[in-house]
Amino acid sequence: MYKLGVSLLELDYRYLDRDLKAIDAAGADYVHIDVMDGNFVPNLGLGIKLIEGIRPSTRRIFDVHMMTLHPEKFIRRIAEAGADIITVHYETCENVKQVMSDIRALGRKAGVVLKPGTPLTVLDEEILRMADVVQLMTTEPGVEGQTFIPESLEKIRRLREKLNQMGLDTDIEVDGNITKENIGAVAAAGATIFVSGRAIVKGNMEENIRWMQQEIRKGKEGKQT
Repeated sequence: MYKLGVSLLELDYRYLDRDLKAIDAAGADYVHIDVMDGNFVPNLGLGIKLIEGIRPSTRRIFDVHMMTLHPEKFIRRIAEAGADIITVHYETCENVKQVMSDIRALGRKAGVVLKPGTPLTVLDEEILRMADVVQLMTTEPGVEGQTFIPESLEKIRRLREKLNQMGLDTDIEVDGNITKENIGAVAAAGATIFVSGRAIVKGNMEENIRWMQQEIRKGKEGKQT
């Protein structure tokens, strides 16, 4: 079953409570929250206090993407702040298996994230069996204004094939300039969780979500436009 997440970075922070309630009403599944430290990625963004503050405003799943060095230092506080899913970058973990194990011990779902240039071969079978979700970045993380990397489609396909061979139905999450124009192809490639920002929040959020859900269904049925 596919799920659609709205990136918190694209919301108007002056009206977060209003916009989070609109996300609920519009039918999105996740709120995607990027935690950035200014070291692993050039930007700073979204902290623990903000997660705590907005948790009462929505019933949606909080999907927290840790774009930080040493994410193991923060996962307990992120979990306590209200995260439902915590994903960490393979590139920032000395022992990603241990970090995912620690996340799951906190009662949260755990995921591993790969930058566009990181090959799938870094994910051994043990990592894939541990992960509740594998997130593939389709733009470089933490840098605004990028376009979707077309080669990501083949990476998604190869990951889905590998998971199928292992008998796993693990979610593949995609994040990075996901739009109405490319979401169908991304769905057809094998993704199941789609993170989008501007394409959802610009204009009528409810109509945009409905349109994107329709394109996902078309992609899964091989009828994408």
